This record gives sequence, C-alpha cells and structure tokens, in this order.
Amino acid sequence: MMFTPAELLEINALLTPENRIVILTHYNPDGDAIGSSLGLKHYLQAKGIHADVIVPNDFPKFLKWMPEAKKAIIGEYKRKVAFDLINEADVIFCLDFNSSARIGLLGDWLVRARAKKILIDHHQQPEEFDYVYSDTVIPATSQMIYHFIEAMDDEKLVNKDMAECLYTGIMTDTGGFRFRSTSATTHRIIANLIEKGADPSLITSNTWDTNTVSRLHLLALILGRIEVVNNVAVLYLTRDELKEYGFQKGDTEGFVNYGLSIVGVKMSAFFMEDLYEDFIKISFRSKDDVDVNQFSRKYFNGGGHINAAGGKSYESLQGTIETFRARVEEFVEE
Repeated sequence: MMFTPAELLEINALLTPENRIVILTHYNPDGDAIGSSLGLKHYLQAKGIHADVIVPNDFPKFLKWMPEAKKAIIGEYKRKVAFDLINEADVIFCLDFNSSARIGLLGDWLVRARAKKILIDHHQQPEEFDYVYSDTVIPATSQMIYHFIEAMDDEKLVNKDMAECLYTGIMTDTGGFRFRSTSATTHRIIANLIEKGADPSLITSNTWDTNTVSRLHLLALILGRIEVVNNVAVLYLTRDELKEYGFQKGDTEGFVNYGLSIVGVKMSAFFMEDLYEDFIKISFRSKDDVDVNQFSRKYFNGGGHINAAGGKSYESLQGTIETFRARVEEFVEE
C-alpha cells in the first residue's frame, strides 16, 4: 500500500538538491520500467532535484524517444559510472522490481549501498527495503508514480515530459488498456496525463508503430507454426532464426500476446533461445484466474503477475517445451 503519512514526510525530507539520488529499474527494461523511471526523474527535476537513472542493460529503441531516455546510464556499458553512483547515493529509488536479483549486476551494489532505499513496485512478494510502496492490484508502476506524486501533494508539478513517460508506462503494461487490471482510476489518471500534454496518437505511434522488417519476418515465422493444445498456445524461436533475421532487442516484444488472442486460449507461452547465453527465455500470458505467476515460480525460475509472468530454463529449447507441456497438464489438474 501507499507510504504512510509519516513515511511520506521522511521521504520528502530526503528529497533535497544536496542529496545524491539514483533511480534503478529491472533487467531487460520494458515500457513501464523506463516510463516510471523517467517519469520520476522529471518529477524530481520539477522540484529542483537531480537524479540519475541507471538500467542494468540496454533497452529497445522504441522506448528511446521518451524525454531524456538516452541519458539513462546503462550498467553493462558503464560499470564504473553505475557503481560509483550507486555506492555514493544518499537515496535510491527501486522501481518496477521486487528483488535485488531482478536487476542483474546492479543487485549486489544495491544491497551494499548505504543509501536509503525506496521501493515502488506492483509485483508480488517484495523484499524488504527502507520504504515500501507495494500494490499488486495496480497495473503499472508508472501509475504508482502518479499516485506517489499525488500523495506528495505535487500533482500541480506534472508537466508534458512527465506525462508522456508515465502514459507510455501505463499504456505498455496494460497492453493498451486491455488487461483486466486496468481500472477506472487508471483511465482517470490517463485523462489527467492527456490534459498535462501527453498525446495518445503520438505516443502510440512512437512506441508501437516501429516495426522493422526483421521483426515482421520473425513474427510471420512463429505465427506460421503456432500450436494450441488444451487451450494453451505455444510459440518459439531458435537462436539460429534470430541470427538469420537480424534480431535486435525489443523485436519480440508482445509476441506472446498473439497466442492469447486465439479464441478459447487461456494461456500463451513464448520460448526463445537467448542469443548469447545458454538458456531459454520464457514469457507467459493468461486470462481470467489462470495464475502464470504461480506457475512460473513453481516450474521455471520466474514470476511476475497473475496474468503476465516470465521465466527461464537451462534445458534445450525442445526439452523446455516438453517440460512445459507436462507441467502445464499438472498445473491444470491442480
């Protein structure tokens, strides 16, 4: 839940121009991770406070149009800069992740940092931090940033840059406002962001109308062999296929949702061989009360939300898919 009034006073006292502030988000940052981080950065700037956004690794080009996105420090490219900032920080905001294990190489640095650590996140089972605002009902961390700004009585500071970033984060994490976690409150906040300068048409175009030929080739490939068994859709891509079509980060974003769009399908799983390391990256999506968070945690070293989760496997691609088929039958029976 939201920080208590006493915690808000303490956090407000920490937010001064003199304090060094860092904003961290999770590995393989998505629209909500980047949108919430940049939205918070612009909010602090509006208060006259500088903050550095650090991400563990690079993020898709279709998110780099957002104001100051290209100023984010990418940990895997600038390790010393990232380490020094985290080590010397007075305040660290932790956005859109629930565990230090979710931020890659930054995790150990975060744990050892002397800074006050403030978590704002909507995933289940958060670790302990100095201050925690956790709410699994809210569909996007970007929406939580807006609620935080409201709680700080600073809604008047929301400007166009802030609005564009937060709108993007909410739009992407709700699947374009389609997921059932999207609430009336979400739509009211979206209306407020539009009034503050967010342009829905421009944001949608900048974020989603960015297909490359390689992405469309990969999409055509998986759609041509999609399988549906017992109301479960299975999609996959091999490492060789990614190389053949010139895969770039973000090219497979949203592919798993195509399985879920099939009539009668309650769960979709997308399996992809990592391009550089020896593991299988898995994305799960579901409808209604099919809990892919629980499924992924139990069988595939992952987690997330009830209807959207991720996982990882160290079996071969085919071995992983066979294991999935066996496990999903057990899961359905349970």
